[in-house]
Amino acid sequence: MHNSLLQYLLLLSATFLLILLARRLKIAYPIFLVLAGLIVSNIPGMPEINIEPELIFLIFLPPLLYEAAWWTSWNEFWKWKRPISLLAFGLVFLTSTVVAYTVSAIIPGFSLATGFLLGGIISPPDAIAATSVLKTIRVPKRIITILEGESLVNDASSLTVFRFALATIMAGAFSFSDASVSFVNMTVMGIIIGLAVAHVAYLIHRFLPTTASIDSAFTLIAPYVMYLVAEHFHYSGVMAVVSGGLFLSYRSHEIFQDGQSRLQTINVWSTISIILNGLVFIMIGLGLPGIVAGLEGYSLMQACTYGLLVSALVIIIRMAWIYPATFIPRWLFKSIRENEPNPGWKGPFVIGWAGMRGVVSLAAALSLPLTMENGQPLPERNLIIFITFVVILVTLVFQGLTLPLIIKALKIEEMDIAAPLEQQEAEIRIRLTEIALNRLQDKHKEELEGNSLLMAVQAEYQNNLKHTQEKLVCMECAENGQRELVIYRRVIKDIYKAQRRELYHLRKRKLYSDEAIRKEELQVDIAEVRIITLQ
Repeated sequence: MHNSLLQYLLLLSATFLLILLARRLKIAYPIFLVLAGLIVSNIPGMPEINIEPELIFLIFLPPLLYEAAWWTSWNEFWKWKRPISLLAFGLVFLTSTVVAYTVSAIIPGFSLATGFLLGGIISPPDAIAATSVLKTIRVPKRIITILEGESLVNDASSLTVFRFALATIMAGAFSFSDASVSFVNMTVMGIIIGLAVAHVAYLIHRFLPTTASIDSAFTLIAPYVMYLVAEHFHYSGVMAVVSGGLFLSYRSHEIFQDGQSRLQTINVWSTISIILNGLVFIMIGLGLPGIVAGLEGYSLMQACTYGLLVSALVIIIRMAWIYPATFIPRWLFKSIRENEPNPGWKGPFVIGWAGMRGVVSLAAALSLPLTMENGQPLPERNLIIFITFVVILVTLVFQGLTLPLIIKALKIEEMDIAAPLEQQEAEIRIRLTEIALNRLQDKHKEELEGNSLLMAVQAEYQNNLKHTQEKLVCMECAENGQRELVIYRRVIKDIYKAQRRELYHLRKRKLYSDEAIRKEELQVDIAEVRIITLQ
């Protein structure tokens, strides 16, 4: 046990170092980790890393889905529900069907049911891989929203295809009508269970005297409860986590009623996310040699050929689907043409090219049972797993490395007209400051007149209001305003750096308590984060 623990701690440490190296090289870390894992696994004497599929489904999947749902804007998700649905359901079913008929025709021994099994496994793209690439490049918000929304929903549809195909192979019977009814039932009941658990979590956060630590702990427990309850009743645990996460995200301003809870929870989830994502992607690379060793009945060359053909097929299907799904609804419905700007051909191309496979495909492939109900080996199990690994590698590495180059070459402009983020924040801050000043005058006028501290607060609000208004005017001054903003950010960041250095010297000279210094340091950190995130 001690050796296993040490092995995983070393793996975790290596993962963090590789992520830092990926940032230095400006490569999306999922791509870098998969390649690094593949290289490390081929070093002579390296211990074999066994990937437990149930561990990935149970430990990794719920928090990763929950975090993605938490950071998804419900308003944006609902705004782009049509393209999200066409990708998450239409494209998944099309990919599964085309892959099923193709592989059953070209691979000896593959039945149509086995083909649907493979199609269900490799049909859902992974948003983590796509967004990690897109974070380093300036792309329209619409593209990010559609990709993130697609990834939230397509897992449910693809895993449903996977489960019914597996049930068909195991039992030897399949009914399309039963499958359709069961799919709707699993999805709807999964959403209901997720919302029910989310409401319980909301009531706990909202009405019980929680602390920042307890709030953070409850957000970690919630996705597991949603997932396990839904799966216990044989409904969609994925849809339970997604629906519950979206609900709690929408109500987060009511759940976290103080800044400490919100900041601590954000930091906890940032840490959890980087750990889980890093481990999953490096284990993809580490697990491939073991899968190759398990191939039976096929040479490595044959298996690689099949893997590359299926990889090309899923890329072509997505690119062939994206343009009809984008433009046919615009041609058919006048309301869409009037209410939505023309996306052009560049945005859909990027969305189509960002279909990289990842965590869910890996977990589904590895969860295949060894034998059927009659005790016979599951047909083509090892080849299905190998093809899945190849598809993940090809889409992650080939599409992931070329996606930034394509985006830069296309020079995509923002499709939706909206004020810059910094301008929106300035306008919101003005409204909030005016609310504070009005509140002081209307409700606390008597206390204000005889309290020098409150008068100082009022003066501070007035100064902040004047400063923000001037800043907003500057931002609206076109080119000159943008230059002033760049200078403003650089100077303010330098001031924060000097303040932090002074806090260090104050701590060293022991002039103030560490608690007081830490609180002031936190204020400087928060102010600096606001400047950095708006660049």
